[in-house]
Amino acid sequence: MLLQTNIPFKKETYHPITYDANVCLLGSCFSEHMGGKLSYYKFKTLQNPFGILFHPKAIEHIILRAINEEEFTSDAIFYANERWHCFEAHSALSNADKDIVLSNLNTALKKTLQTLREASHIIITLGTAWTYRHIETDTTVANCHKVRQKKFLKELLSVDEVSASIDNCVALLKSINPNITTIFTVSPVRHLKDGFVENQQSKAHLLAGIHQVVDIRNQIHYFPSYELMMDELRDYRFYAEDMIHPNALAIQYIWEKFSHAWISHESEKTMQEIETIQKGLLHKPFNPNSEAHQQFLANLQAKIAQLQQQFPEIAF
Repeated sequence: MLLQTNIPFKKETYHPITYDANVCLLGSCFSEHMGGKLSYYKFKTLQNPFGILFHPKAIEHIILRAINEEEFTSDAIFYANERWHCFEAHSALSNADKDIVLSNLNTALKKTLQTLREASHIIITLGTAWTYRHIETDTTVANCHKVRQKKFLKELLSVDEVSASIDNCVALLKSINPNITTIFTVSPVRHLKDGFVENQQSKAHLLAGIHQVVDIRNQIHYFPSYELMMDELRDYRFYAEDMIHPNALAIQYIWEKFSHAWISHESEKTMQEIETIQKGLLHKPFNPNSEAHQQFLANLQAKIAQLQQQFPEIAF
């Protein structure tokens, strides 16, 4: 008896993610969940150096600035609520010290450019097609930083605008890294502050826009995170207490689907070894000084040393 409809997946055989891969993740908070899983298994990753970015225009602007090596200056930041902020970055980069904000922004910019040049894969997760245009500067911002709403115009990107922005992202990435594999996905997080109908409209625009650009022959792919949540996990027991974000079980479920589709067969054994080590490192003994625990620690260090002989860059 089948109790759910399942989305079919095929193992990616041409450009799978291996332990030689460099993976960059940009976008909504769901990209951080997937990035966290990749980091747990010790894949080489760079995850949201500018913090969470929700819409395609924000990601396009950051990629363009990084590739153009356009450093942030004092003109790019502003003071509000006793902190300095940048409209192009998440509040995670905000600070009470102006110099620290600029330093962090430019460090993130350099790191982003270096990673984009070297990346084998980039995973871009889009959360919404709703954007906010700062009236005074006539620019679309990545984050409003709790500035009064009357300072912005709320706009919904059309399907063509989403598609154009995504197309620009791909063209920019290919200009410095022709062999990069791009994976787009839509976040299953519901943006209900926009409204129930408005959230669905937004997700529809993202989905339609992405699929105008997806081209497997050019290494531009789509992974159905949103569809997995909506169609396979159609139950509120897979949501966190806020009933908006996927809970840990849902994240693990979607990760396993992603892993099946995108992680190479050869890497699966290494992932199992790393998971054994990670669980061992989290183990809390009843008696830390016992001979049994000391032997456990010695065996754990031997496993780490053996793994690092094959992958010297992996550290615990």
